[in-house]
Amino acid sequence: MSTARLIDGKAASQTLVARVTEAVGRMKAAHDRVPGLAVVIVGEDPASQIYVRSKGERTREAGMRSDTHRLDAATSQADLLALVDQLNNDPGIHGILVQLPLPDQIDANAVLSAIDPDKDVDGFHVVNAGRLAVGLPGLVPCTPLGCIMLLKAELGDLTGLNAVVVGRSNIVGKPMAQLLLAESCTVTIAHSRTRDLPALCRAADIVVAAVGRPEMVRSDWIKPGATVIDVGINRVPSRDPVKAAEGKTRVVGDVAFEEAAAVAGAITPVPGGVGPMTIACLLANTYTACCRSMGIEPDALTL
Repeated sequence: MSTARLIDGKAASQTLVARVTEAVGRMKAAHDRVPGLAVVIVGEDPASQIYVRSKGERTREAGMRSDTHRLDAATSQADLLALVDQLNNDPGIHGILVQLPLPDQIDANAVLSAIDPDKDVDGFHVVNAGRLAVGLPGLVPCTPLGCIMLLKAELGDLTGLNAVVVGRSNIVGKPMAQLLLAESCTVTIAHSRTRDLPALCRAADIVVAAVGRPEMVRSDWIKPGATVIDVGINRVPSRDPVKAAEGKTRVVGDVAFEEAAAVAGAITPVPGGVGPMTIACLLANTYTACCRSMGIEPDALTL
């Protein structure tokens, strides 16, 4: 039976979206300005289509301008870069997001690098990575930003806590480590080649699992009472043999949830943990980018 407190990412995301919406309302009243987000999607990837539609709906619900640019799968890199340049120069657009994956004929790094860093609401541009590394104001990748918000809401002051981040991607692992460092944690970045990874995790007050391997982190990896943030989203066969034979799947994280929850002090479920925070943080980043474009300090957005 689970003893860990469940960290409810869905409820937290609703709180954050409500605060963004209130801040946008104050901005409209005081400055007659509306934050604008442009999302660019190339091709017909079904999962991307659903995600982009959800982003548009949430952006409009928060009182922001939402532009979606749907391009044919055969779109050239030159044409996509021309659109990015157009959006960079549009004063009504404060955030630009190019939905990944992109078709094979397009170099994703070239496209992401072409986005104005001050409009890079995904936080992937090398300039924003550098700003995060040296502690300057920038736009932070949405998933790790959501994770740090959940951790601070759960634990309060993180100073001095021992944190292990399992995963070293540029999108989650590395920025997550930087955010934890900024909160004065002692941080270790681990990965699949780390020697005695279970022992390393067992020493941690905070474990952030972002390695992309289903249920890799087991209960004996967790120190009793530790806080576990599971970033993984993996599809595995259904537990029901008949459904599995039909190709039905279920979603699990990078942590073996049921057994880990019996040991941890607090844990995020999958689904319903980190995932809902990602779009909420995208809205927060768009609001922040708009404020900075006007030279004003954004309202503090916390849970």
